[in-house]
Amino acid sequence: MWYSHIATEVDQNSTMQARVTAEADSPWFSGHFPGDPILPGIAQLSMVTESLRTVFGKNGSLESVSRIKFKKIIRPGDIMDIKISAGRKNNHYSFTISSEHQEVCSGRLVLAPNKGATTTP
Repeated sequence: MWYSHIATEVDQNSTMQARVTAEADSPWFSGHFPGDPILPGIAQLSMVTESLRTVFGKNGSLESVSRIKFKKIIRPGDIMDIKISAGRKNNHYSFTISSEHQEVCSGRLVLAPNKGATTTP
């Protein structure tokens, strides 16, 4: 995996909080940008969807995103805190990524269940 989970917890409201770090040797950093590496927004969305799959056991692909805001640059080795909350509709989630107590990225996403997969509310 191109990033490491440092800690993960889920509270009684099914809100997930994870602390992660992006490895300096990640291929995401190799071309974005040479000599001045930053973590691309698509990689940040990938961390959120992978966390949903790993922690909540959600199977599916990213169907849509909305209200996405990128506010802070992430460098190799930065520690990030990911918070994901279930929305009112099935497979809808809101998320925030922060680093050093500053919001990095936030938004909403919808997972499309894989064909043949069952969904739960």
